[in-house]
Amino acid sequence: MNWTAAPEPYDFADALVLWRAYYTEVSDRWYLLHEGRRTAPEEREREIAAVTGSDLAPPTGRLLVGRYAGEAAGTAGFRLLGNGTTAEMTRVFVHAHRRGTGGAALLVRAVEEAARAAGATRMVLDTRTDLVEARTLYARLGYAETAPHNAVPTAEHWFAKTLG
Repeated sequence: MNWTAAPEPYDFADALVLWRAYYTEVSDRWYLLHEGRRTAPEEREREIAAVTGSDLAPPTGRLLVGRYAGEAAGTAGFRLLGNGTTAEMTRVFVHAHRRGTGGAALLVRAVEEAARAAGATRMVLDTRTDLVEARTLYARLGYAETAPHNAVPTAEHWFAKTLG
């Protein structure tokens, strides 16, 4: 396997490039589906700047950067919620040209392990209906759909998994 995953500060160069790619893709997909257009540049820049990722910094979170043959090609992160035994997975993303190579599953498993090491016994996440690939991945990796755990306006599906 050519994939590795390791913690990286949310504000380091590769993490920032991957955050921009992730946000652009999921935002464009939503706008194309609902409004027939891509994200307006000013909105994209405002939202990318507003969601810094600081909640993915230790000790209550982590961001992992996945590398394929040394190239920064994906991310996954978590933040601890409430009493610290539940972690919320976020920013699961793999560049389109590296999809299908095992990176997403590797990143999810690595984030689960990092959350476990931080004291979490349960992982939750949310996603949208149009992100079919994500929902398929989570189900394949043992996540079950649950009742909502947050009030994110764009969330349409919520998943959870016990971290054994």
